[in-house]
Amino acid sequence: MPDPAVPPTPPVALSALLAREDLGLRQIAGPKDTNTVIHWAHTSEMADPYPYLLGGELLLSAGVHIPEAAGSGTYFDDYVSRIVAAGGAALGFGLAPVHDTVPRALVEACDTYGLPLLEVPPQTTFSGVARAVWQLMAQARHAELRRVTEAQQSLAAAASRPDPVRAVLRQLAQRIGGWAVLYGPEGAEGASAGRAPDGQGPEAASAGRAAEATAAGRAAEIAAAGREPGDVVRGALAELAAVVRPSGPGTPTSATDTAAGTHLAAYALGAGQGFVLGVAAPHRDTGDHTIASVAAVLLSLLTGEHQSGSGAARSSALVRLLLGAKPEAVAPLLGSSGWLVVHGSPDAQPCDPVAAAALGAALGSPLVDLARDVVRVLVPADREPAPQPGWTLGVSAPATARDWPAADTQAARALSRARATRAPLHRHGTHRPALTDLLSPGEAEAHARTLLAPLTPPLAETLRTWLSLHGSWDRTAVALAVHRNTVRQRIARCAALLGTDLDDPDVRMELWFALRHGER
Repeated sequence: MPDPAVPPTPPVALSALLAREDLGLRQIAGPKDTNTVIHWAHTSEMADPYPYLLGGELLLSAGVHIPEAAGSGTYFDDYVSRIVAAGGAALGFGLAPVHDTVPRALVEACDTYGLPLLEVPPQTTFSGVARAVWQLMAQARHAELRRVTEAQQSLAAAASRPDPVRAVLRQLAQRIGGWAVLYGPEGAEGASAGRAPDGQGPEAASAGRAAEATAAGRAAEIAAAGREPGDVVRGALAELAAVVRPSGPGTPTSATDTAAGTHLAAYALGAGQGFVLGVAAPHRDTGDHTIASVAAVLLSLLTGEHQSGSGAARSSALVRLLLGAKPEAVAPLLGSSGWLVVHGSPDAQPCDPVAAAALGAALGSPLVDLARDVVRVLVPADREPAPQPGWTLGVSAPATARDWPAADTQAARALSRARATRAPLHRHGTHRPALTDLLSPGEAEAHARTLLAPLTPPLAETLRTWLSLHGSWDRTAVALAVHRNTVRQRIARCAALLGTDLDDPDVRMELWFALRHGER
């Protein structure tokens, strides 16, 4: 499932830059295309700027690189063609101090190669042009963030209405100015989402199309909202939905395409249940993907409830736990005999409920707990967690309901190790027969308690983490979220309290044995 995030900085329309009266820029060559956009401004006096351009630049030059005899050869054609080949969006030529006018040959070359050429007056500095570009970008980004925020709020409100699936689709279609459709699992019928019976207007017609799609082997349209596209676009979007429908490892969770000038996108919902969100819009703005991703998360939760009817069972399990029932007694209501506990930590911004729900949907479980700095997800053991973009995950060993607390500890430690090793996901190792198994559990635990008695729980946890990371100060500090000097001080304190040399491998082995058996 796409991770909802803020949209990237939107580009600036060249027309908006030309409209800045304080700059006094004037386009003197190239196409007057109002759709031309600029991603950044770059100053260069290189005769061949191609190796230094990323594409989308407004390249600014005062013509220092132009030789005196440039007008009689192919210099300007070569120069402009290289800018176009690098993806440059426009060229700004500064008047003074080198040139009083823009060379005529440069104007002709820009017309030939279709590169917008701007005349920069003497009183306008290149840094002033660059600053204006960033100001326009900041304004556009602020407007886009506000649009995304408002869309998120309206989508969340729609999800709480009596007919939440259609309400979310209507709100999404309105926000993107296009069409939003929910495709059901293969073989699903349109009426499964509460569709009107035949003979009742557009809903009935849509139900008929859903039946036709099912008969043709395409995804059935469960519900839709917005201005309906033509058959070509409708068919292309249904085919795109098939691309993201779960079919095995490696299936993408989202895909985009274009058909008949319409931008298409498809998002797989939930954890393999077969629902897909399709979007068709006449344009694709910067924040549209973020808005559609939020809608996909909400629809994942809504279709998950619709598909399994597990909401009532989860509520019943919660009530029974609150009234004193044991976890193993209520676990069957949740529909699985084995479980994994997954701890997730976002790599960037602090986690919010929408991102937490998205993680749960991606892992295939609605059983999500959002804490201050970590998200805990209870996942059926038959669903193998995979790394998720933007997250660091720790996964426990499979456990029954009786062992959930121990699995929670395993997941926390696995997350710490994933952070320390900078791995996207770390699984708690499965137990294999070892020499320590020759001792009885009672004797092993008694020995561990005696040996580790001088250590407080924080010191014992620091020692366990330090030993598990082969004595690395830096990785232990990352795993425990403390300063490396704090780790050194704690380990030194452990050595003093235990009266032993922690550099001795035999000592480390015995302590690791004690820490492993003492935590059981």
